[in-house]
Amino acid sequence: MRALLWFRNDLRLEDHRILSSIASEAEVLLCVFVDNPDTYRVTDLGFPKTGAHRRRFLLQTLAELDQQLRSLGQRLLVAEGQPAAVIRTLCQEHNITHVYCSREVTTEELQDEAAVAEAISPLPLHRFWDRTLIHPADLPFHIDNLPDVFTSFRKAVEKRWSVRPMYPRPTVLPAPPAMDFPEVSSVALPQECGAFPFSGGPTSAMRHLHDYIHTRQLIRTYKDTRNGLIGAEYSSKFSPWLSVGSLSPRTIYYAVREHEATYGANDSTYWLIFELLWRDFFRFTAARHGAVLFHRWSLRGEGPVWRRDRDAFDHWRNGTTSDDFVDANMRELFATGWMSNRGRQNVASYLSKTLGIDWRWGAAWFESMLLDYDPCSNYGNWAYVAGVGNDPRSSYRVFNTQKQAQTYDAAGAFRRLWL
Repeated sequence: MRALLWFRNDLRLEDHRILSSIASEAEVLLCVFVDNPDTYRVTDLGFPKTGAHRRRFLLQTLAELDQQLRSLGQRLLVAEGQPAAVIRTLCQEHNITHVYCSREVTTEELQDEAAVAEAISPLPLHRFWDRTLIHPADLPFHIDNLPDVFTSFRKAVEKRWSVRPMYPRPTVLPAPPAMDFPEVSSVALPQECGAFPFSGGPTSAMRHLHDYIHTRQLIRTYKDTRNGLIGAEYSSKFSPWLSVGSLSPRTIYYAVREHEATYGANDSTYWLIFELLWRDFFRFTAARHGAVLFHRWSLRGEGPVWRRDRDAFDHWRNGTTSDDFVDANMRELFATGWMSNRGRQNVASYLSKTLGIDWRWGAAWFESMLLDYDPCSNYGNWAYVAGVGNDPRSSYRVFNTQKQAQTYDAAGAFRRLWL
């Protein structure tokens, strides 16, 4: 078998289902990441779909993955173009017999999968689900019957836990075909005073995981500190690596369980797994509802008439509103590509509820800026805060940003940092 592995949002060797499965089966293995120029196009709102911070994090990740593959006698080919055209050409040039990739669930990603499958036909495209903590086949219900409210989902799952074992990291891989592999360049992230002073890549991800859970045991206070605003320690910061697949949710889950076996469980260790379940819930919701998630009223089917005020929107995204808490959070995002969970809820409520502006504009800005952008979590969270997502009660919930500032930034240190 001459195999091609199309890396997508699974940029790691640890707990990689496809690599683990084909390591001993393929005679030749070509590892490819397709850098699609469509992901950098300028949107109708006037900014790139993928901004500089996310681009740098991805390049760091690809460079580090290439180094890991080299240690096993492999290489990563980063090829620019449309996935269907690139993969079809590579299959023809290197006599590929099988193509593998991880499954995605959102519109653009599914379109890419379909286009690749058509382009390489009659070769098979083997697609594997590997992006959630709970495999959909292990849910206590069919995904078409997914509860609309997270609490119902969580309680049903927790009654019958089923997290599959991690896949072993390969110790040897088949050789790549004879070809030239351009160097995968890395770009250093700017040293800003933000809360995410880390670099991309699977090695960096595993180092941070071990440090957070085992060495410094910051996980033991996670629930108490997760609403912080300043510094690198107030929350786990796993999400950027999860978004590109440098960490799998199972890797985090079993690290937490190992910690609990030694030091005991507490509210904080539970709460980190609780957040992984939220991530699963948004991905399953996207799988169930498809493109509806991205509609103006999302899962509700009806809702407010959104304002389309570009001037007000630009003040929001540039951090020049009349609200200092909103502005501080937006400026941190612009400067670093990161924003706390507390900040995200406040700025999303301010745009959609206080200003009444189309929530999808805010989600698009987050897509451009966030290091940890994931379409399911990003659009799912935005729809939820805007009152058109999973929980119908959220339509009545409006964040009082000044009250939130007094609660979470009483001394004003965060606002002074960014304003």
